[in-house]
Amino acid sequence: MSSHQDALPYEPFEQPPPAPARMAETRPLYWSIRRELWENRSLYLAPLIVAAIVLFASAVNTLALPRKMRSATASEIAAAVMPHHMAPAPIMLATLLIGFFYCLEALHGERRDRSILFWKSLPVSDRMTVLSKASIPVVVLPLIAFALSVITQVVLLQLGTMLLLGRGMSPAPLWSELRFFEGLPIMLYGLTVHALWFAPIYGWLLLVSAWARRVPLLWAVLPLAVSVVERILFNSTRFLAMLGYRFTGAMKEGFVFEPGKGGNVGRLSQLDPVGFLSAPGLWLGLLVAVACLAVAVRLRRNREPI
Repeated sequence: MSSHQDALPYEPFEQPPPAPARMAETRPLYWSIRRELWENRSLYLAPLIVAAIVLFASAVNTLALPRKMRSATASEIAAAVMPHHMAPAPIMLATLLIGFFYCLEALHGERRDRSILFWKSLPVSDRMTVLSKASIPVVVLPLIAFALSVITQVVLLQLGTMLLLGRGMSPAPLWSELRFFEGLPIMLYGLTVHALWFAPIYGWLLLVSAWARRVPLLWAVLPLAVSVVERILFNSTRFLAMLGYRFTGAMKEGFVFEPGKGGNVGRLSQLDPVGFLSAPGLWLGLLVAVACLAVAVRLRRNREPI
């Protein structure tokens, strides 16, 4: 009897231990993204610094807003409010550049400092790691840019309103010209369009980061060398035109511009999501991005530390 009881892993009337809960598939991706933010504080500190500089410069300009708007015409009011319109632009540009340099360093850096040996010991697949790194420029940085842009415009709008009220002037022209609430979906849509359009560029940079042993920046600009060779050998610039289309085509495919008004976007009617989603350049670019990420996953699996 005692030998039989000793063979049991638990007492006869004791409940068996519960099976370990299976981790949701989204949790490794979530914590991998958190890891990237912990390791790369510049992802949010650099946009925050740019937003602070933009806010300071625009606030100084806003101090003269009552003088500019007193007895001003419609065109003069538009010129006075222009700094409020343009405040998000440097923040968005900064996050875009940060995304490029982050992708170039993301997989190369962990091989250079040999931390890849530690990260590979964790139960996170190479595919999950590469996807988490790709989500930084495509999802995280645009959200950071959107949040900082909204906060910057809210502060400037409140400051302008208080200054105008303090001078006995109505802030209605400021609000009607800025169209803050109409600008929110425009900003979010624009960031989404550019994130998807630049996906093949991010994928290429991650591939280079996973492959290059040193100076990945030189390998990243290899397509420019291809365009130079094409120009010399074939007297053609088709490859260069394709690169230019990839860098500038997001605005062309995602928005409708009014003739004679330049490239400004200020109305919801200018958004063209149907045209953007039906653009062949978008889907070809996404296919290239998927292919680059697949190669990056394979390279990370097989590449040794530098």
